[in-house]
Amino acid sequence: MAFIKEESEDVKIEETFTVKQEDLQEQTDLMLLKEKTHQQNEMEEIQQDMTTDEKPTLTKKTLSRGRPRKSKPRCNFSCKQCGKSFSQKPKLNVHIRDHTREKAYTCKQCGKSFYNTRNLTVHMRIHTGERPYTCQQCGKSFHKTGNLTVHMRIHTGERPYTCQQCGKSFQTTGNLTVHMRIHTGEKPYSCPQCGKSYNQNSNLEVHMRTHNGGRTFVCTQCGKSFAQKQNLDLHMRIHTGEKPYTCTECGKSFPYKSTLKHHMIVHTGEKPFACAQCGKSFTCKPSRHTTDLQR
Repeated sequence: MAFIKEESEDVKIEETFTVKQEDLQEQTDLMLLKEKTHQQNEMEEIQQDMTTDEKPTLTKKTLSRGRPRKSKPRCNFSCKQCGKSFSQKPKLNVHIRDHTREKAYTCKQCGKSFYNTRNLTVHMRIHTGERPYTCQQCGKSFHKTGNLTVHMRIHTGERPYTCQQCGKSFQTTGNLTVHMRIHTGEKPYSCPQCGKSYNQNSNLEVHMRTHNGGRTFVCTQCGKSFAQKQNLDLHMRIHTGEKPYTCTECGKSFPYKSTLKHHMIVHTGEKPFACAQCGKSFTCKPSRHTTDLQR
């Protein structure tokens, strides 16, 4: 009986040793599996870094937050005059014109130039007649949104610009500026003939009638006067450089219709001026040719 007891105890010890050895083997296999998996993950990350150029690596941290945020563009182009920075050189070039006052965009119909394309687009509506901004109350249309905004104050009664000295209000900044001259005594409009000054251009125009013998339309730039406003408008093109008449053949522009008509002779070959003495034709009045014949 003692022999059987000892044998059963040996069997129990052997079974316990076998179970422990099997548990140890399982733990060892599990550790090897984890280490192999970790190595595979590292290799996949390295391959992903090599195959992606500038794309950010999606780690567990970034995946938990969703897609990675796009980085803001770097401002590598800086203005040397004011220090303002831009992400693209063309944007810097446009900004530089604020300092140089360069007018790089020119109207092909009249030759007037502008700082940017937006101002040129608005100006072109003068030639096309386009008025895209319409008052919903009276139906009047305008070239610019700003003109419509000012016009709407007629209906609303709004006067947003107030004089700080007397409290009087105005619909536009221009009207406020003119009003402020009452307080400051400024008189920027001077008569080119006698030197007398006025705070408004309209007052100068009334004064100029005393010099021009009833010619009511006076050029504020040079003092020349005209009997009709139409003639003054034509004269003002000398100062503004406006050239509304364009040649359809070559694109050249002119300030007056008569100069365009004379220019067209270059393309048509027409010679409308003939010498009364010999009958020879010319593109312009043959004053020199006539003088030569008289010698």
